[in-house]
Amino acid sequence: MTSRSLSRRSLVRGSAAGAVLAVAGRTDAHAADHPTEPPAPGLPAATARALRAAVSDLAHPPATCAQLRVTAHGGHWYDEAGAADPASGRAARPDDAFRAGSVTKAFVATVVLQLWAERRVRLDAPVGRYLPGLLPHPFTRITVRHLLTHTSGLPDHRGLPDLSTPEAVLRHRWDRWTPEEWVRTVTHDPLKFRPGTRQEYRGINYVLLALLVEELTGRPYGEAITSRILRPLGLRRTLLPDDDPHLHGSHIRGFLRMTDGSLGDVTVYRQSSAWGEGELVSSVDDLYRFQQALFSGWLLPPSAMELLFTTPPQPVRMLDGSPARYSAGLQKATVNGVTFWGKTGETYGYRTRMFATRDLGLRFVLAYHPTPLRSSEQMIPRVVDALTT
Repeated sequence: MTSRSLSRRSLVRGSAAGAVLAVAGRTDAHAADHPTEPPAPGLPAATARALRAAVSDLAHPPATCAQLRVTAHGGHWYDEAGAADPASGRAARPDDAFRAGSVTKAFVATVVLQLWAERRVRLDAPVGRYLPGLLPHPFTRITVRHLLTHTSGLPDHRGLPDLSTPEAVLRHRWDRWTPEEWVRTVTHDPLKFRPGTRQEYRGINYVLLALLVEELTGRPYGEAITSRILRPLGLRRTLLPDDDPHLHGSHIRGFLRMTDGSLGDVTVYRQSSAWGEGELVSSVDDLYRFQQALFSGWLLPPSAMELLFTTPPQPVRMLDGSPARYSAGLQKATVNGVTFWGKTGETYGYRTRMFATRDLGLRFVLAYHPTPLRSSEQMIPRVVDALTT
């Protein structure tokens, strides 16, 4: 598979149980206990030059800023281009906060898999057992596993605002949805397919999983993620914003190109329509640390790790007929013979790509900030080609 087909199909969309319990109980005081990488040299000069060229081209697609952190060939590398704030010209820093979009789902899936390892939820139990009355009766066959692997068959949303222009996006930035209201928008039509027989990436699956986390833990899902992942790993720049539309502290501003050619600032944006599946705020450094901990097995026991790195078996395929590519929280892509696992994230003015080989020998976190309302994926093919050829 070429890197271009990878970008369109795979990188664009989006311990034992006792050890998991121990993780959940840790605090910031123990953050240093999480696995860290030893010092390593930089990348080979040719690879570094190719990566630098990949991220410094902010015209394809048009973008205000890009950051890339990489481990490859036994070395580490970080670079940035553009400006975190175009008005001041300040360069981005690896601990600058930004909106990470659907990378949220990897955090939600991790908590659900922890709860499964603790025997607090059954993956093959119908979600209606845990969230009674939320979905109509014909949807009761949907299981927790179906939600995790995007094989639920839930219908399309109805009644959402039209966000087909950048001006409309700005007008609706203050909209407020409850998770229950958002779920109701997918209850007006029949299921698209029998659950478990096909795969279609849908954010609503993870809205339901976040509600499940709240039901099982008795606390907001953001608090569960904080206590089980953010605090133990010392991810101090990562948070779930709830109803707060602002980015606080040092952060990267997001923009959309308006139809008159001006730039509209979309940094301040209420994320209620992304609740549970796309509202995470994080930084390049924090996502890199999370990736290290997740892939190294520090957050999940071996049985859950297998679910993290296993896509549904044949004959389950995507709606377009291509092989299933989403596991319980991650997505799989093979480029130039190298298989990556990770997650994409995207919201207005922000785009994030977090991928690694399973052994972490080759990995990267890319965050960049395109200005078109819809833009082609050109940066990640350049990055991946530089790393795999």
